[in-house]
Amino acid sequence: MYNILLTIAYDGTRYSGWQRQLNGASVQGEIEASLEKLFKKPIKITGASRTDAGVHAAGQRAGFFLDNITVPLEKLPYALNASLPADIAVTKAEPAPAGLHPRFSAKRKIYAYAVYNNRIRNPLNNRAWHVRPALDAARMAKASQYLIGTHDFKTFCASGTETVNFIRTVNALTFDINGPLITFCIDGDAFLYNMVRIIAGTLVYAGLGKINPDDMPAIIASKNRGAAGMTAPPHGLTLLEIIY
Repeated sequence: MYNILLTIAYDGTRYSGWQRQLNGASVQGEIEASLEKLFKKPIKITGASRTDAGVHAAGQRAGFFLDNITVPLEKLPYALNASLPADIAVTKAEPAPAGLHPRFSAKRKIYAYAVYNNRIRNPLNNRAWHVRPALDAARMAKASQYLIGTHDFKTFCASGTETVNFIRTVNALTFDINGPLITFCIDGDAFLYNMVRIIAGTLVYAGLGKINPDDMPAIIASKNRGAAGMTAPPHGLTLLEIIY
């Protein structure tokens, strides 16, 4: 058996998320349909990250097994993309070690969250959260630095999760400011349910003056979801990279 690893980019606007759904289009479902069309049999793929409805990706990873390779791997992206919708693209196909699991073998994940800070919306920034009141980016950056390191991130986990271990490590959190567009990138070993979106909402609250940046250690230590900011909308979030 051959273990094949795909790299995938998509605009998540039209989809109910990565994971296959009984009702509603999913990115996984579209790729599996393309694989079935190409190989003439059902093929199930396993994604590295179960992105939510409306979330985008530049470097999602997904794997599947083949008993024989009938299409050269360097040509597989072209063959799959021929039947995929325009908002999904396989950008790379490569062999993987037999024991590599797309989700559980991942060492790091990198996400970006974009905020468009202007009183007037810009339709060309439809992958950014439109925040009208002026944000203090310096306050946001200061608050973000308290998140770096290994912490119990229960404060930043949405309810309804079956997770019992909330310990995660944030390796880096950086900001890029380009006019009204504020983007932060977060690099971590793994992330809890809605963790990046809750962090985004909390940093925006800091930028609005609703949260004091120096209160972040207490907010983290509280393990209380109510102590953090709102859950930012999904369309500002992009999965940038999975690192093995």
